[in-house]
Amino acid sequence: MREKPVPGGAMIGDMAQSARSFVGRDPELQALTGLLGVVSDGATAEAGRQHVLLAGDAGVGKTRLLTALRDRAVTDGWQVHAGHCVDFGESAVAYMPFSEILDRIVADLPDVVERVAADYPALARLRPVRRVMGANPGAAPTGTDRGQLFDAVHTLFEAAAEKAPLLVVVEDTHWADQSTRDLLTYLFTRPYVGPVAMVASYRADDIHRRHPLRRQVGEWGRLPDVERIVLEPLSDDSVRLLVHELAPGKVDAERVVRRAEGNAFFVEELVQAGCDEDLPVDLADLLLVRLDRLDGSARSVVRTASIAGRRVTHELLAAVTEMKTDELDDALRTAVEQKVLEPTGSRYTFRHALLAEAVYDDLLPGERVRLHARFAEVLKETPGLGAAAELALHAKHAGDLSTALRARIAAAEEARSVSGVGEAAHHYEKALGLAADPKVAKAAAVNLDRVYERAADTLILAGLPSRADAILAERLDAIPVGPSVGRALLLATRAEAALAMENGDPLTHSHDAMLALPADAEPKARCAVLAVRTRTLVAFRRSDEAEAIGLEGIEIAERHSLSKLASDMATSLSMLKVRTGRAAGDKVEGFRQVLRETIDEARQVGSTYAVSRGLFALGRSYDEAGDYDEGLRWFRAVIDEAGGESLQWSPYTAAARADIVRIQMVLGEWDEALALAGGNLPDAPPVPVALLDSLRMIMEQAQGASVGEDAKALRPFWTQEGLIALNGSIVEMTAMARAGDAEGVLRVYTDAVETLSQFWTEWFGGRVRLAVVAASGIAQMLPSLPAARWPALVEIVDELHSDGEQVVAQYEPGEWGPEGRAWTARLEAEVLRVHWLAGIDAPPQESLLAAWERAEQQVEAYGDVPGLAAVRTTYAAIQRATGDVARSRVTADKARETAKRLGLQPLLDELRSLGATAVKQQQATSTSLTPRESEILTLVAAGRSNGEIGKQLFISTKTVSVHVSNILGKLGAGSRTEAAAIARRQQLIS
Repeated sequence: MREKPVPGGAMIGDMAQSARSFVGRDPELQALTGLLGVVSDGATAEAGRQHVLLAGDAGVGKTRLLTALRDRAVTDGWQVHAGHCVDFGESAVAYMPFSEILDRIVADLPDVVERVAADYPALARLRPVRRVMGANPGAAPTGTDRGQLFDAVHTLFEAAAEKAPLLVVVEDTHWADQSTRDLLTYLFTRPYVGPVAMVASYRADDIHRRHPLRRQVGEWGRLPDVERIVLEPLSDDSVRLLVHELAPGKVDAERVVRRAEGNAFFVEELVQAGCDEDLPVDLADLLLVRLDRLDGSARSVVRTASIAGRRVTHELLAAVTEMKTDELDDALRTAVEQKVLEPTGSRYTFRHALLAEAVYDDLLPGERVRLHARFAEVLKETPGLGAAAELALHAKHAGDLSTALRARIAAAEEARSVSGVGEAAHHYEKALGLAADPKVAKAAAVNLDRVYERAADTLILAGLPSRADAILAERLDAIPVGPSVGRALLLATRAEAALAMENGDPLTHSHDAMLALPADAEPKARCAVLAVRTRTLVAFRRSDEAEAIGLEGIEIAERHSLSKLASDMATSLSMLKVRTGRAAGDKVEGFRQVLRETIDEARQVGSTYAVSRGLFALGRSYDEAGDYDEGLRWFRAVIDEAGGESLQWSPYTAAARADIVRIQMVLGEWDEALALAGGNLPDAPPVPVALLDSLRMIMEQAQGASVGEDAKALRPFWTQEGLIALNGSIVEMTAMARAGDAEGVLRVYTDAVETLSQFWTEWFGGRVRLAVVAASGIAQMLPSLPAARWPALVEIVDELHSDGEQVVAQYEPGEWGPEGRAWTARLEAEVLRVHWLAGIDAPPQESLLAAWERAEQQVEAYGDVPGLAAVRTTYAAIQRATGDVARSRVTADKARETAKRLGLQPLLDELRSLGATAVKQQQATSTSLTPRESEILTLVAAGRSNGEIGKQLFISTKTVSVHVSNILGKLGAGSRTEAAAIARRQQLIS
């Protein structure tokens, strides 16, 4: 029975059941229509419309449910357009489902598409005719702006919705390429003015722990306008109804219920095959039963179609089989009637992916090779029948490795042209694997220097600079030493990779690139090398050299109309003026304005990398000045400029993301920070993810989580990104302090300083922060440690203080910003606290209180919300211990407010203990304690438990507990730690 055409051109039916009625899914359909705003009376529910993620195991009935949704929506006047993700294995085609959707909208609303494309030329890159090889070769783009492409799709949906409400369906997103997932993220997060709703379906049973969609689904599910529906197996009663609908009275329904386990596809397959037959349990064999019912021609066509994967176009299948038109039509008609294939527009689709896999696996090895070779031959002869990624796949399986190499490179460049850098990097990696065989590379006749250069550049954009450095080193070792354009460009690209690495050497690589340039190098290559050298010198603040080389490069670039390279170097020089600190006040703002203008110029000529660098430099400029609102604004602009998540790991975008998390963490915007830091990022580059993890651990630890071991797992990344070492060591030291391991705290501090000194400087700014964490940890542990250890620990804390002073001495007046001043004040306060607690060179109470007041003021001026809560908690305890109960309560209340909002449970516990302390009326004196109480207090100060004290004094634990309570009351202490501190300060114990 042939389906009627669907208004709007939507074709959802990849797995449609043969049952005429809709069985067992009414609640799910009701939920879908309600969430999407598709109501039965023909009106559209504008308020509360949400997008939907539809999850379910293979064959459970997702597409049948979507078909019913389509029918309901079309009946109610909606446009429905669907796109499908296809399993091309290693040869993913970027944005394939959106190309399909665009093609359908073009058919229905050509005027709308034409109007949107006039404003957004990038939209044309999604047209299927533009995605195939050989189409319009003279119009190949130099690089499409992702932001414009994504805006174009969003605008197109808005424009289409002006005609009628629009429902967009993307099926099988478990096969989606990274670019498609990025575009879905963009569309899910951008609001629509008109009635636009989206559904994305995926196989839940395919989403294993490392599946790239796993993290994406988690992020989508947290969006306020996205709801997730999980399609559970059909109930036994629903299966019985379905069996009756498919073959009333002809099949043992109970047997189907037992074997199908609620999977609608299995139900249909069992019924179609005749469940009374002795079918194998294995699903592949079950699926192949239907194939055996086909005649020879139909079976041959189906086997040929399986080589293409889930779907194949009629044109490609006809070219490969070379069958007469009537014979092919008859064979296909048989396959369709027997429910093996289904027509979907100009394509034929296997009714289930598992069916396609079963047929493919059933081919003999020789058959597979011959058929892949035939597909490759056709695609080479007629490129318009498929994409380069398809040719690469078929050529490789056919053993034609030189063709596979050329096609891989073409596929990579195609992916880059639509900013699918993740797919491009994947294709380039595969290309390099093929090129490793010299015979293959020679036969392919490709410029290997250029391939390696482009592969490395793509890897850098994908957030994998270490991998880029490795392949460049490999290529440089393989080519002759001496002047050549290829070697110069490879070295320049290696310098670019090194700039994104903690342990790279960009100065050496960029210098060597300059030396490798031949005297007669073409202007474009010379300017490319000069641009990288300028960027490197700016990064190291070598102002005079940077200006000289940058101006030389700009002059050459402008003379030869190399506008992007000229803009790149102009951006570098503008960044130099902002970063070097050679001006202050209005002059700095003037340089920022010049940088903004340079960014605008770079944007106009399409130099997206220069734009990202400039925006990031602006963000850092405001960030370092303590203007976090402006800093966040420009860091977010870096991410927005990237246009989606496929470029989120490029160097400046990844750094901007981490800086946003860090600033939000400081400002106390932890919900946003934790959401952006993410959790499970299995398909992301490891280094930037580890940096985000380290920031997340700091927040989670502050909330009371035990993440010390997780932080230790980050140690392999310490030498790759210094901030991971900084943040990770802070988490480790805090965990050690909570465990009472003073040696562990100091060991981690030493490890971090030694590591960071290797590629920063010995007196790096973050060393003050590390010293604060170490000193604070010692202060927390001190009262519980034996008194004999205190002098050594006090000496260590003094050394930490000296380290901090040495760091500050490295900076010129005015360079040590708000953050540095806050950490310096905290270090001074913590050092005095340790001396006060130990009673060794104890400061006067007035000096101690003044130091903590300064720390409070400086941290508040810096704007560190959680840090201020921590300072105030300690300050409140000191105020109370020194007798200023009223101010202690005020300080504690301020700390408690923040601790509650951010869920800082350790601080809340401290504050709760502090608040329960009896009010101290007067200072205790030595005569206020009995001899026994003094004896017990001495042991308490030594860190003994009640049980240990009881054994040592030959009294019961309960008696010790009574004495301890009396001691706390007499001293006005809120804890054993505070009692010990008061006793030492007032010399109640020796």
